[in-house]
Amino acid sequence: MALQKKKKDQDIVSAMKLVGFAKRQLQVIGESGWNSLAEDVSLFCVKHDIVIPEMDINYSRGKSKQLNSRFSEVNTDLLPGMASLSPDNFFANYDKDRIMKLATHYPNEFTNSILEDLGFELDIYIDYVREAGNEFSNLKRLGDLSETMVKTNLHMTWRLFYLLVKLSLILPVSTATAERAFSSMKYVKSDLRSRIGDEFLNDCLVCYIEDEVFKSSPNDIIIDHFQNTTSRRVQL
Repeated sequence: MALQKKKKDQDIVSAMKLVGFAKRQLQVIGESGWNSLAEDVSLFCVKHDIVIPEMDINYSRGKSKQLNSRFSEVNTDLLPGMASLSPDNFFANYDKDRIMKLATHYPNEFTNSILEDLGFELDIYIDYVREAGNEFSNLKRLGDLSETMVKTNLHMTWRLFYLLVKLSLILPVSTATAERAFSSMKYVKSDLRSRIGDEFLNDCLVCYIEDEVFKSSPNDIIIDHFQNTTSRRVQL
């Protein structure tokens, strides 16, 4: 299980780097390199008697726009920021600017004055964790970093940084839960239930999404709880 988590973390970091690289390359092509590429394509088509496609400006930048639609500006800030927190390979991915950018997406927790304090914490933090022979030298995953900070009581010293680590750890969970909820909604609120209220819809979604929890609960307990909530004309 540990090896699987480690490989998954490494794959995520690699994928985020590739996404950022692809976006930069497409942006460069769309802004400055398209003309030379179009000339090369035209020469190739003429040489091999291929009909030259019509590629106007909107089409040339379409791929970059399509990529931006799939990876919004917020996502492209969150993902590199989370990767910069990783302790893998002696904190090789650490990037203070990206971490600060990540914190700006949590304005309720990180106001302008608190962001300044976070910047000071980051300078002290990275100097300490990169010191050879300490508890942080062989960490691999973000979860390991969080556990080590608590064990060494440094989560109180670097309180703001630890908060950002916790927010990054729960982000994939909250995102996946929201996606599951939206995917499940089409099964719960069907054409036959088009007039279902928000409160009842929410209750149904909880039961549908957390089906494993409800499967582990005996029916008798659920029936008794439902029966005791208010008086009923008929016993279930």
